[in-house]
Amino acid sequence: MQNDSILLAQLNPIVADVEYNYNKAVEYLNRAKKLGIKLVVYPELFLLGYPPIDIIERYPLIVHENIKFLHKFAKQCTEISALIGFCEFNNSATGKKYFNSVAFIKDGKIEKIMRKSLLPVYSEFSEGRYFESAPFVSSQRIIQFGGYRPGVVICEENWNDDAFFDKPMYAFDPVKILVDEQKPDFLINLSASPTRAKKEQLLNNMLSNCAKKYSMPLLYVNQTGSTDCITFCGASRVYDANGELIARAKSFEEDFFVVTPYKSRQNKLEPLPKGVEKTLNSQKEFSLDYDWDMERTFLTIVSAIKDYFEKNGFKRAVLGLSGGLDSSCCAYLLACALGSNNVLGVSMPSKITSLQSKSDAKQLALNLGINFFEIPIKDMTDAASLTFNTLFDKIDFCWSDYRYKAPLTFDNIQARSRAMILWGISNEFSYTIPIATSDKSELYMGYATINGDMSGGFAPICDVTKTKLFALARWMNDNAPIRNAIPNAVLLKPPGAELAINPETGKPLLAEEALMPYEFLDEVIWRLENLQQSAEQMLNEKFLYEKSHNVTFEEKKSWLEKFACRVQFAQFKWSIMPPGPIVDSRSIVRAEYIQPITSRLKF
Repeated sequence: MQNDSILLAQLNPIVADVEYNYNKAVEYLNRAKKLGIKLVVYPELFLLGYPPIDIIERYPLIVHENIKFLHKFAKQCTEISALIGFCEFNNSATGKKYFNSVAFIKDGKIEKIMRKSLLPVYSEFSEGRYFESAPFVSSQRIIQFGGYRPGVVICEENWNDDAFFDKPMYAFDPVKILVDEQKPDFLINLSASPTRAKKEQLLNNMLSNCAKKYSMPLLYVNQTGSTDCITFCGASRVYDANGELIARAKSFEEDFFVVTPYKSRQNKLEPLPKGVEKTLNSQKEFSLDYDWDMERTFLTIVSAIKDYFEKNGFKRAVLGLSGGLDSSCCAYLLACALGSNNVLGVSMPSKITSLQSKSDAKQLALNLGINFFEIPIKDMTDAASLTFNTLFDKIDFCWSDYRYKAPLTFDNIQARSRAMILWGISNEFSYTIPIATSDKSELYMGYATINGDMSGGFAPICDVTKTKLFALARWMNDNAPIRNAIPNAVLLKPPGAELAINPETGKPLLAEEALMPYEFLDEVIWRLENLQQSAEQMLNEKFLYEKSHNVTFEEKKSWLEKFACRVQFAQFKWSIMPPGPIVDSRSIVRAEYIQPITSRLKF
């Protein structure tokens, strides 16, 4: 009896560690052989690891290495075939140095090489920077598997259907050419497709539409794991000829995923992260209901932390615990990713820090089971202030006209003193890095201190807005492995850095007093990123916040003007922000978005 099962090898490669990736590939190949499986499909560019970015330009030796291991892998493919992604040299006289290629291996030999034709250069992708776009030759995309003739496409080549997309990005549709010219039995897509908010909606609808349109099954294999800011969710899958989903692999973990294109009852259908299914037909509008994206957000950040630490040789994290929302969420996510014993929370109160904040920080650490110390910074800040004041009095003789009336010097001394303690711990104890705890809303506004709370080796929540972070904290308390860890007081208190006193209230300045209501701010961010609206356009839109609060035209205008001004001056801060995971549908993480620091933005 013919075995028509195919293994979609959903794996987590390490960029440039070709031997590691090879060993992973062989492990899955050998397991497939024992089951009598005749075809194994690996993700795009698997042997080299995705995304390589500029590493192949500077270290071509790695490309030679991945080709050497490709030939070594081919010799393992006896009585079994494989499709595997690798990096290939472009030996022609013109063009970029490399191709993003797929090898079809059969009977111990490389039978066919397919080169990617559509190279994405948007969002977090920059393939056109170092890969050459290859001509699409449909005959090269047909392989023989048992009695079948599948057609092969590589990731982006499935993303240019002019009947599905309003404005296709490329001049031709490889899938249409392949189907029209070769009439394959089914399609196989090798991908490295990152996760982000509501992308599942687009991916599912696009792949389903493709299978239905051409009346043939479509197999999609995706990598999993994280590389710096980019996280891949896995969730490899199969659609039948009617566009119905008949198989899906696990999300956010490796999976030995065996499928049959025509026998749906033999396939597994693993669930997506809870809530994601609700987005499959959702409309594009701002909402404070984030429940649909909580588990995916949690898994994305935990995966990013875990892989960033493991793949870079780190083991432990240290962070400041202020008793506020940002640091509490970071500590929770770190504990889940690294294990509680590998996390150290340090409370560093100043004379402004409230007793409640100190208590909340200590209680959080106790609930999470992480290591905890309290180190007051009064002596550090007093010494620094004395030194600075003496220095400033001298400088005043030459620059007196330029001295700020209300300087932020003491505010930043506190934040930077805390960062110095965290970096000191990192320098003293091996494999330990500090964590930057700034969230997306405050980064947009530049409401974060360089070499202070922005300082660290990784920024777990840099792409999570404040309102979404509140929702994530509540979700983690109810659903994540460590229940009710974030004290209720943290969820109820208004956010504030406790770095300065509000002269009008005599109490520590709250973040919303310095900025604007977070519900309004986060909708401004959403409208800018998703609808590309200007301040003038937003001024004439009805915000969700306005439906429950009285906001005058002048007040709304002032908030939008403040946003525009602060975003402009925040650019240099974004440029030195440590890496952190892309979570939202749009991001300010530099892996995706780069704006010239020297620019005059009229928003």
